[in-house]
Amino acid sequence: MNKLRESFSNRALRLFPGGSNGEYGIPEGDAPVMDHGTGCRVWDTAGREYLDMTMAWGSALVGHAHPKVLEAANSASARGVNFAAVTRPMVELAERIVDLSPCVDQIRFVASGTEATMLCLRAARAATGRSKILKFEGAYHGQHPEGIASLVGNEPPDMPNSDPSGTGAPWVQRDVLVAPYNDLTATERILNQHGGELAAVIVEPLHRCIPPVDGFLQGLREATSRHGIVLVFDEVVTGFRLAFGGAQEYYGVSPDLVAYGKGLGGGFPIGAYGGQVDIMETVNEQRYPGPNYAWSASTTGGNPVSSAAALAALEIFREPGFYERLHSLGKQLRNALGQVLDRVDVTAQVLGDGPLAQAVFLDRPVLSHRDWLSADRQRGRAVMLELLRLGVFLNPMGTKLYLSLAHGENEIDELATHFATSLQSTRP
Repeated sequence: MNKLRESFSNRALRLFPGGSNGEYGIPEGDAPVMDHGTGCRVWDTAGREYLDMTMAWGSALVGHAHPKVLEAANSASARGVNFAAVTRPMVELAERIVDLSPCVDQIRFVASGTEATMLCLRAARAATGRSKILKFEGAYHGQHPEGIASLVGNEPPDMPNSDPSGTGAPWVQRDVLVAPYNDLTATERILNQHGGELAAVIVEPLHRCIPPVDGFLQGLREATSRHGIVLVFDEVVTGFRLAFGGAQEYYGVSPDLVAYGKGLGGGFPIGAYGGQVDIMETVNEQRYPGPNYAWSASTTGGNPVSSAAALAALEIFREPGFYERLHSLGKQLRNALGQVLDRVDVTAQVLGDGPLAQAVFLDRPVLSHRDWLSADRQRGRAVMLELLRLGVFLNPMGTKLYLSLAHGENEIDELATHFATSLQSTRP
């Protein structure tokens, strides 16, 4: 068939596994191929308009094609797109992050959140001389094996054993321990038993869309300090989304290392990790080849275009009322979803904080990954796929709904209307 006459969806299905570039799990042949976007709207190559509730997995926090971000990126690109070296915008961006992040004394830039979390764990291993890390069951910390361990399996082993499903790396069963999120007692028991082997504990302060219970993050901070374990906050999602200082500011707990990504770049690809000087010095190439040295380099990390875009994004985040607006919209969204569930008499929990939300079809509170596993995820997927057919772009695997600066009350009302229709049409 002539490529010009064949649909982009068919071409994508032929070229990409499942017709996808990853994760959405939309049935083969149904995945839209995006053409352009602005604000909180995207259009596919067939000309169909969608209300975007994934916002590039949260990276377009200021909205698609924000003029201030585009102006900064275009201006920077005219001076050279990448030098694989420290540049003026990179230095300026580093200074801003060190000023706003409670735990960051030094920083390194990479190209994605995956690299940032991976290098936090590498630096922690180099700093402590220990080999194992602990994560919380159900957390996603990027595409590296530790980031995926105990995420995708449906029959998790007894903790602290990790599940290698989806990692392609059986060795995670040896080097990754797993604890239940929001259960400080169980976590401390694992730390007491394995503290001498653990280099790091990595945690999403807001675990997917599950908020921490009172005292959990504070207790985790105290327990890791007692055992000399590096505490890593994965703020790839929460960074700059819950507050200007991220989850550290929002929850009042400071880790030893932090990973950033997503919203920092204003839609452009970027990642960063930073922390205390004694840990960050492990990636100083003057230490090469060791001891206590961890290799860290990124060809496009902190490139001047992404750095300039990030500087523009930070200025938008600092505008008066930015976080008040995001939190207000998030509360309105979660309330609207809850009201729809009540009206159509469907039992589910609405999770989230800040500009994030998730509906989980379960008849009791969701405090951990195992609660989420026990939910009616088939119903959730059916509702999400129906929303997609109604013109709402989202991830039908049932993770987060992302709000941005570009969303407003009209979009929340629009989503709530479609949500009610989806619940009714998918009713068993």
